[in-house]
This record gives sequence, C-alpha cells and structure tokens, in this order.
Amino acid sequence: MASMRSRTKNPRIGLLWAFLLALSGFLAAAVALAVPAAAQRERPALNITGYVIDAELDPAAHHLAATATVSFTAPPNLDVVNFGFHPALKISKITDENGKVLDGERTADGSIRVTASTPFTEGQTVHWTFVYDGTVTGNEDGPIEGLKLAAIQEPISYLLYPARWFPMTGYMTDRFTAEMHIKVPQGMQVFASGSTGPSHSVTLADGKPGDEYDFNWKKPGFPGTVIAGRYVSPISVGAGNVKVYLTVSHQQSGNQLAQMATKEYDFFTDSFGELETSHLNVVEMPDDVLFAAWAPELTGIPGNRTGDKSAVRWLANTIAHQWWGCEVSPRTLNDAWITNGMSRYGELMYVEDESGRNALKAALEDVSAGALAYDTTPLSSVGRLDPFSPQFQSMTLEKGAMIFHMLRGEVGDKVFLDILKGALSQYSDSPIRTADIEKVAEAQSQEQLTPFFAQWIDGTGAPRFTDKYAVYRLGNNKGFRTIGEINQDLDLFRMPVDLRIETEGKTVDQKIDVVGTDTQYVVDTFGRPRRISIDPQDWVLKSTPDLQVRISILKGQQLVAQGDLVGALAEYKKALDANPQSSLASYRIGEVLFTQRNYQASVNAFRDALRGDDEPPWTEVWSHIAIGKIFDITGQRDRAVNEYRLAVQTNDNTQGAVNEARLYLQKPYTRPDNE
Repeated sequence: MASMRSRTKNPRIGLLWAFLLALSGFLAAAVALAVPAAAQRERPALNITGYVIDAELDPAAHHLAATATVSFTAPPNLDVVNFGFHPALKISKITDENGKVLDGERTADGSIRVTASTPFTEGQTVHWTFVYDGTVTGNEDGPIEGLKLAAIQEPISYLLYPARWFPMTGYMTDRFTAEMHIKVPQGMQVFASGSTGPSHSVTLADGKPGDEYDFNWKKPGFPGTVIAGRYVSPISVGAGNVKVYLTVSHQQSGNQLAQMATKEYDFFTDSFGELETSHLNVVEMPDDVLFAAWAPELTGIPGNRTGDKSAVRWLANTIAHQWWGCEVSPRTLNDAWITNGMSRYGELMYVEDESGRNALKAALEDVSAGALAYDTTPLSSVGRLDPFSPQFQSMTLEKGAMIFHMLRGEVGDKVFLDILKGALSQYSDSPIRTADIEKVAEAQSQEQLTPFFAQWIDGTGAPRFTDKYAVYRLGNNKGFRTIGEINQDLDLFRMPVDLRIETEGKTVDQKIDVVGTDTQYVVDTFGRPRRISIDPQDWVLKSTPDLQVRISILKGQQLVAQGDLVGALAEYKKALDANPQSSLASYRIGEVLFTQRNYQASVNAFRDALRGDDEPPWTEVWSHIAIGKIFDITGQRDRAVNEYRLAVQTNDNTQGAVNEARLYLQKPYTRPDNE
C-alpha cells in the first residue's frame, strides 16, 4: 500500500491532492446549495423527512423523467417554500396531498419557489408531489460551477445527491428517508441506498423493454445518489460484503480494487464499529465526475482510478464517510469539521496501520500545511465561509483531522477509539455537534477537555515552539540536570507536550504541561543531554519554517487549479523566499511559466530546482523531462535528448517519469494544440 510520501511525490498532483479530495468529499458533507450564501448559514425553514421517487432514465436521449413525493414539516407562519432543484430539470406539475395544484416558479438563485394552498400546521407532516423531466448530459450548468454532478448517458448514468435532481432543502443537515423506483433500459444495473431485491421487467415510456430497481432506505440519512451502468459480474474477496462493479474496459482492475476496498472496510469496522448495513457497493463512475462520491451502502469511483495503486488514501477517505457522513452528519456548517476531519483522519489511521508510523508522520506534514493554510477563522465560526472555498475545505478536513490526531495524542489510542465508537453509537442516524463530541470525549477519557477544544475549535493559529535550556552536572556522580523554558507565541495555549532528551545513554521522554507563552521545566538524566526536541512524534499542530513553505506551495497549487496563474506564482515565490533552496518551489514556478509559454524563464526555474535541496527527490527526474520538452518545442532536439537521458539515468520512475523520458527519446515532444 502507498504511504502519503509516495502520494506527495506526484509531480502533477502533489499537495493539491488535499484540496481536490477535500472538495469532492465535502460535496457529500456540506450544506444547502439551494439558497444564497447568507441563507445557507440559517437553519432551513422546513424539515424534509422523506421521499418517494419514481424515475426513468433514458441514456439514448439523455433524458430523466421523474415523480417525487416530498414529506416535510414547516412552521405555520411560512407561506412560500424554496426547494433546491437542478437547473436542467423542468417541473410540469406540483400538487399537495389533496390533489390541489400548487404554483411554483424559478427564482434568480435557481431554486423553486412554491406557494402553499393552505396554512401549515405546527408539527404536521405534509406531502407534495412534483412531476418533472429534463435533458441532463452533464454539460449543462449545474448547482456547482465546474463540477459534473449528474448525467444520463451510456454506458454509465449518475445522479449524485449534490446535483439536486429531486427537490431538496437543508442539504446535508436535515436527514431523510427515501423510497426510490428507478427504471432503466435492459442491461443496465442500478445502485443506490437500501436495495430491496433484484430487478423486475417493465416497459419503458418509449415502449422498449426495461428493468426497474427498487430501493428503500428507512433510517434518516442521505440516500440521494443513484448510479446506473452496464457492468460485468461483481468482484468480491473475503466475506464478500464489499462488492466491486466495473465496466468491461476496467474489469482487469477489479480484484485489486476489491482487495483494497475490503481491507479498508474491515479496518474501519474494527476501528469505528459495525455499520447499520453489512455491505458496500464500490461502483465505477465516468472519468470526468468527482474525485469520489458516497452515500449509504455506496461508493462511486472514476473509472480511471480503479487501477490506480496510489489511490489507497483517496479510497480510504471515501469509505470512511460510511461512518463519518452517513451514520452521523454535521448539525450545522460549524460542525462539519467532525465528519470531514474524521474521514480524513480515518484515512491517515489506515495509512499508519498499513505502512507504519513513518508513513503517518509523512502524511501529517501535508495535512498540517492544509490545516494552517487559511487558519484565520475559528472552526466554531467556519459556517460564515463558502463551503466550497479552499478556506472551508482546508479548515474542516485538514484542521479537523489534526484535531482528532491531537485528541488521540492526549487521551491515548484505546480511549481515542472508545470516543469514536461512543460518538457513532450515541448519535447514530443523527446530526452531531462540537459540544456532543466534547461530551463523549470527556465521558470516555474521564478528563476535563474544555481547554483542548477551546484552543483548537474556538481559536486560530498554532504554537511556534522554541526552547532555551542549560545543563548542569550533579554531584556524587548523579548525572545531569537540564533546566529549560519552552516558549511559544499563543498566550491562551494550554496543552501537554512531549519533551525528548537524547543523552549519551538512555533517551528520556517527559510530558510537559505547556501553559501560556513561557513554561519552565526541570529534567534529570544520568547521561549528558546531546539533543532536546519538543513534540518529537508530531502529536501537536505547530508552526515551523518548513511548514510555511508547504503552505505557500499548497496555496499556489490551489490557485493553479482555479486558473489564477499570477496568484500562484506569487505564492510559489513566497515559498522560495522562505527557503531559497526549495526544489519543489522552483519546480512549481517552472510549471506555471511553462504553461504561460515563457520558456526561458521556465528553463531557469527548472535549473534552480536541480540545484536546490532535492526535496522531494522526484523534482530531479521531472525537471530534466520538463527541460527536454522545452528544448523539443524550441527546435533543439540534441539538447532535448540529453535531458531525457539524464532523466532515465536517475532511475526514478515516480508517476512513470522514466517511461515518459524513454518515450520522448524515441519521438520528440510536441505541445498539444489545446495547451
């Protein structure tokens, strides 16, 4: 299994991995897309409790036709109800439970505004039925710009919950049940939450034969994702509760993927406890969909990642959402750090279990950078941010993961797992708040953890530790006494921190209660101290010069993903200012300049990367390849060949680098027309 070290060696993804997975994962863990940003932070005016949906998919025409009956309660002073709804779908009729036709209209923000025919009664459930259809190719404007969340097509159709393909509100905060009946052409299989049995034959609207698949998820949750496709026979290993469904073009990856998914599912079952459902379907989606998608009993994966051995972390994060997202969910945006953060940390726990403590430590380097990249707003107020912004993503996933890591370091492994299992058991099928996690943690640990949660949930920033000390020899051959002071810059900081004193003999570890900016300590050792380190096992989120370089590079990669190359260059140059020898910063600068066709400056940057600190090592092989490409583009084939040969001589095949260099030795690189 790949560790985070191998993941971050990807020259094309690198630290951007954190942001992309954060974004895709949070598409099933954020809130209300159906209303303006200000209203997203307010509690919905109504509470949807359940759906009954009949839908027919026509991939040949890219058409969806559906009827959805929505059960909800609303306050009596509400006259008009807003529902989020996919822009490509058109409602032909809305009726209440008495058959009364209701008036509905599209609003400027894309939602559907429906006027009630009679006043609502406090606590009374009403049932409205929507009849609608539309052409959904995946290329239309959707709820989230730039993301394809729904498409009716061959060989795979998909309707993801964030696509709002049925009328919804209270996105990922109000849990609901769903009974769904999905009709598809013969030969397609349908996957959703709560399958009630095999398909049965039906006649479709165009008179052709088809099959109907029935689903009924009876516990409150988020069972709104449907994937339909032409898959080969399922592949499973072990107990067979995890099944992998792939198309013919990717079936050769099935056994490897099934083994990986089963191993991760079993690990999380041991760590978090049994799920309320005993099986999981891992289903292929098209390549151009999200990095990942999940719903109860369902994990969707892009086809081009099914055979990717380096996808261990991504798949682990997605499967962890079966517990942290499906079984429990955030009550508000301010609580999203719980489910987002624990899914991320579950991923790191699996890396540690598979590859050891060093792999976890390597992964924590990048997670720490993400945690502090935009740490200017307390997590307790993060709901004020756009839930799809890099700021929100970094804070809820990366800082959330670090909070769970630090909690584990404070209470110990056994108690930490007891906290996780206790929270999942106590709040199963329910939303969960920060106060709930704190309550469970204190009950399981028998410790007073208010200072811990106040520091990391209600505060911002991280300590930058420094150490001043003096060593004295004790008389009568009793060894040495070290008198020191730990300094850091957060006045309200209070947390136990490990201190390690390496001596000429035995290494001494001692936990120091660091309180405020200056904390004194006294440690006696038999051998003379040679080296003293604060938090040597990285249990505390802390600011370091190296981390500042990583943060700038992460921000730069996020800006590249958004198309802001000028902003990205500024961030990369900040990283280079902090560490002029950073090969990674120089390499990233070279990439941006190459994209801008500023070839001379790009070559200079890649040369700087080769003269730098060689961290990470893959910058050497890929810098030679990049320089070779530039020589090919500028008509200097002999010089290009020399660079490709130097790349091959590194024997570093990270992300197929050597293979690519050999390819260009045979045939010159030409820049694609669309670049």
